[in-house]
Amino acid sequence: MKNIFFVLFLIGFTSYSQTARVEGTIKDSIGNPLELANVIAFVKGSNKVESYSITNDKGEYKLVLPTNNTYSFRISYIGFETQNSEVNLPDGSADIAQNFTLKEEDNTLNEVELTFDMPVTIKGDTIVYNSDSFTNGAEKKLEDVLKKLPGVEITEDGQIEVEGKTVQKVMVEGKDFFDGDSKIASKNIPANAVDKIEVLRNYNEVSPMRGMGDDSDNVAINIKLKEGKKNFWFGDIAAGVGTEEGYLVHPKLFYYSPKTSINIIADLNNIGEVPFTRQDFYRFSGGFQNMMRRGGTSFNVSDGGLGFSAMQNNMAQEVISRFGAANFTYSPKKELTISGFSIFNDSEVDMFTETVTRNIVTDNLEIRESVNSQRSKLGMLKLSANYVPDAETHFDYDVLMKTSKQEEIGGIESFVNGNTENIVDNQEQSPSSINQNLSYYKVLNDNNVVSVEMQHLYTEENPLLNYLRSSQPFDNIIPTVPQTVYDMSQQKDVRTTKFDGKVDYYYVLNNKSNINFTLGSTISHQNFDSNIFQILNNGDRLDFGDEELTNDVKFQFNDVFLGAHYKAVTGKFTFTPGFTVHNYFTEDTQLGTENSNTDVEVLPDLLVQWKIKQSQNLRFNYSMTREYTDINRLSEGYILNNFNSMFEGNRNLESAVYNRFNLNFFSFSMFNFTNMNASITYSKKANDIKNISEFTGFNQTINTPFNSNLADEVVSGNARYGRRFGKFKVNASARLNYSKLNGIVNNRPNVSESFTQNYTASFATNFKTAPNLEIGYAKTFNQYDSSTRSSDFTTDRPFAKLDVVFLRDFSFIADYSYYNYRDGTNTIENTYSFLNASLFYQKKDSHWEFIFSGKNLTDNESINRDSFNETFTTATSYYVMPLRLMFTVKYNL
Repeated sequence: MKNIFFVLFLIGFTSYSQTARVEGTIKDSIGNPLELANVIAFVKGSNKVESYSITNDKGEYKLVLPTNNTYSFRISYIGFETQNSEVNLPDGSADIAQNFTLKEEDNTLNEVELTFDMPVTIKGDTIVYNSDSFTNGAEKKLEDVLKKLPGVEITEDGQIEVEGKTVQKVMVEGKDFFDGDSKIASKNIPANAVDKIEVLRNYNEVSPMRGMGDDSDNVAINIKLKEGKKNFWFGDIAAGVGTEEGYLVHPKLFYYSPKTSINIIADLNNIGEVPFTRQDFYRFSGGFQNMMRRGGTSFNVSDGGLGFSAMQNNMAQEVISRFGAANFTYSPKKELTISGFSIFNDSEVDMFTETVTRNIVTDNLEIRESVNSQRSKLGMLKLSANYVPDAETHFDYDVLMKTSKQEEIGGIESFVNGNTENIVDNQEQSPSSINQNLSYYKVLNDNNVVSVEMQHLYTEENPLLNYLRSSQPFDNIIPTVPQTVYDMSQQKDVRTTKFDGKVDYYYVLNNKSNINFTLGSTISHQNFDSNIFQILNNGDRLDFGDEELTNDVKFQFNDVFLGAHYKAVTGKFTFTPGFTVHNYFTEDTQLGTENSNTDVEVLPDLLVQWKIKQSQNLRFNYSMTREYTDINRLSEGYILNNFNSMFEGNRNLESAVYNRFNLNFFSFSMFNFTNMNASITYSKKANDIKNISEFTGFNQTINTPFNSNLADEVVSGNARYGRRFGKFKVNASARLNYSKLNGIVNNRPNVSESFTQNYTASFATNFKTAPNLEIGYAKTFNQYDSSTRSSDFTTDRPFAKLDVVFLRDFSFIADYSYYNYRDGTNTIENTYSFLNASLFYQKKDSHWEFIFSGKNLTDNESINRDSFNETFTTATSYYVMPLRLMFTVKYNL
């Protein structure tokens, strides 16, 4: 397989190796350089675009062209006459210089209709990519197209990044695609329907608020469809069968007109294709709504549910997915848009894992084999209304409802210090929530802008934990009846009502500065009930009514705040200093008493931006945050976390102070398609809430939260470099994270440190007709140190990806990764590889497509992961699905 990759790459490289460079400058008639002018080279006598360039801030351009051709150059710039020129490059041509001078456009001239599309055009904060200029026909989904665009990346979890920033909204023809979710868009929109991709930087969908605050992190993408896809249904329906009784049914239907859009997606398979995960369900909100992000307070309603086992890279022994989703947008008139979506997912997952866990304090070692069967039913529904009667007024309302039912049955064989115990661990929960948002924005006049934002959240959680084991590890706490098998359960109910509201007033001093005053409040009320009970051998239920084993708690959190910020632009710098004054009130009622507290805090923040060039900037951000816990840590009755861990809350917990410093550099050049971004973040959290851990054996842990007088520190950094050289591109990235955490274990201080490093480098081609190959290497170091022990893990991963279009109607795609995983002492070592490949056949202009594919062609059995916290280091092997072959038929509408 490696030899095949090399031969195909050599063929493509040879076909492009004889080249010459044409470079020069584009200026106006008085000698000023023209930045972002377009230079495009056609093969003479055809409309084939061979190469193109966009000038830098010095007006410079550069093209690399195959020799033995004559080219027609077309040079254009907004407001100037388009110029045409001819350049001849015979065999053996040397590099040449060619300068151009453009004349200002004569408005009396008739408009010239252009019969070509520039691969890339820039209009202010908008970058427009022409999809056909970057694709070769092997692309199947939107993400395949996006990966080939300069400055665009797809992360491992399916998120889209542009110029180092996460895309927060995806639209099609200006309409939100499933509330703007980038993962659903990138995995489902057909590549052959995409005409243009518009990247919208500094995006703010609310026109009255543009320029008022900081939109530099807001990036959206708008997909423009090809003409044949508008006002008609399009999409595809795929069905396949395979080995290991594999099956796949995947219809996708889309309709777009000026007033209406409808998207319908369904997926039924048992081959490990996971269209929607629990993680997607919990993060799903869409858009840019984060109304309290600059308030200085962190009070997030934590997940009071259970810690269900998570798949690694969507891999398990067996995965069955049933997914259905529908999205609509309707504009009965220009000012009003009504939209909504519904998503349902039902998945079954069988997992088998082998885990080696070391207690870094006691140095005890546990070897565990686990078998887990999960069933998750997830559903959500969102309805939205957007009313914009004029450019000065904007009104939004939406309601998002979520519900789910999740179950896990686990069987565990635990081996500790020569003793083996078999444990059954069962969990189930049915959380639900309703989230409503109401927003109003108004430009009163040239100097005054107001906004009103409100959010209401209601959640219910009711996790049930049940375990069966031969011993009772908490017999000194729970007065159980002796049994041959201890059948223990715990029921929890957590209900939360939370309201956030704020009013912002902006006074515009001039076109470069404004003052912002904010008045807001957060009000939250929570109820927490729990009880522990035992099922006896005769079936009777024994409830433990002891005060310390039950919870009946009410918790109130109020925050009233007033903030002031000043934004000023001077030269290339933008300064936004500010502060917020908070009045906090907390009160919990439990154990027959009330415990209340009041605090007043002043929390500063600062944002400084240096716009070095058009697409190059340096940004510094500082913020101080007061972090409050919710009811889950305040309830003083014992809680069973799982079969070997208990938690006892602390109603006297105080808030933590979180200082965060971030420096971010970004540079993107359309001149040579160089994309660089780097970021370093330092955070220090004082008075943080930590756990006092008490061990009475490896399988007996009791955690109690407290406020630590030692600060935790985290330093993280990442850097990415990408550059294109004609038809070749290189990428390199690095991510580093160092953390120093303080805790108490068995009444002794415990300092734990971790240092994680990830490095990746790759080289790829981007030919239109020749085979394209990407080869790369990734290396990961994980080092964990504590007061008593150190451990480290290393993973080496060379990888390769290939896509080929051949015999006009065939295409072939393959990706290969080889893993070498080991620890520092070589007591844990595993090498494995994954190869996936697909062969596609579709005759030109045919609606039918036939696909033969294989997953895990190396028939690998397991993958490895390691993790670390203040108490344990863990190395886990996840057993994965075996080799599968599939034959799929797709009909393209």
